[in-house]
Amino acid sequence: MADVHHFTYGAYNPIAAYLLAFLGSFLGLLCAGRARDAHNRSRRNRWLAIAAFAIGGGGIWLMHFSAMLGFDVPVSPVRYDLPLTLLSLAFAVATVGIGLMIVGHGERSVTRVVAAGLLTGTGVIAMHYTGMEGIRLPGTIHYSPVLVVASGLIAIAASTIALWFAVSVRGWARVTGAAAVMAVAVCGMHYTGMAAMSVELAPGAPNAGGIRPLTMLVPIILIITATIVGVALSALQAMTEEEFTDGAGSPKRGVHAETPQPWTVKHASMGAMRLTPAARAVAAGRAATGSRPSPGPRPSPRPSPSPAQAAPPAPSGS
Repeated sequence: MADVHHFTYGAYNPIAAYLLAFLGSFLGLLCAGRARDAHNRSRRNRWLAIAAFAIGGGGIWLMHFSAMLGFDVPVSPVRYDLPLTLLSLAFAVATVGIGLMIVGHGERSVTRVVAAGLLTGTGVIAMHYTGMEGIRLPGTIHYSPVLVVASGLIAIAASTIALWFAVSVRGWARVTGAAAVMAVAVCGMHYTGMAAMSVELAPGAPNAGGIRPLTMLVPIILIITATIVGVALSALQAMTEEEFTDGAGSPKRGVHAETPQPWTVKHASMGAMRLTPAARAVAAGRAATGSRPSPGPRPSPRPSPSPAQAAPPAPSGS
């Protein structure tokens, strides 16, 4: 058996793999939370699709191949088959998306989450070992059945935990903690599967063709960037649409969209003057009767007495 290294670049590979798994899980859980708050099926499906690309494409597949950059067989060159590598990406995104669609619609239940976790975990196993099948070297790869089964159980458990978090976790602190747990589970599944393999080289066999590991670094970086930017832009677009539309997808009526009331001199005068309580009562009485009461006859003023009439009569002398 040939000597196999899984940490060719030291701690860089596991740290980068964990950070990618954490970032993808974090973005995916945030999108899943937005999907739970969506008011119609199409908008919920859109958020779940974004979450599938974030978790399946970023948190699982990119983590897997970032860690695979540390895989090396010192006595033999290692190459990768591009079609199988891309097929493993399709497995990751599709199975995570199917699991999210199962748990994202209908009532939340343990049975639904476990069934979706089994399906998604099987897809993650297929993703991992399809990617391993894409390794090209002059020899044969063998696997330990015990560790293969262990990696499969970890994949199913990690998928079930991820789906449960997707339908139950809310709040930044809880989402961050859930993403950290998911990243540990995904990395544990990967390195358990890698520990299950051993390489038996064939003496005199020609070197296998394929893509060099470092050559894959550029497309992996581009895919990482495109995934993060695409998820962010899609999320921002969906959030913007939800900000300006109601749950049914129709435009919201804001204050600026209210039907204007007809303007009258009465409204202007009433709005410009501050009425006393007595005046408001009079105005209310006029509005109730619908007519203005006509004033009654004004009493004529009483004439003031003249000085001669006002003086008392003088007393007589006799």
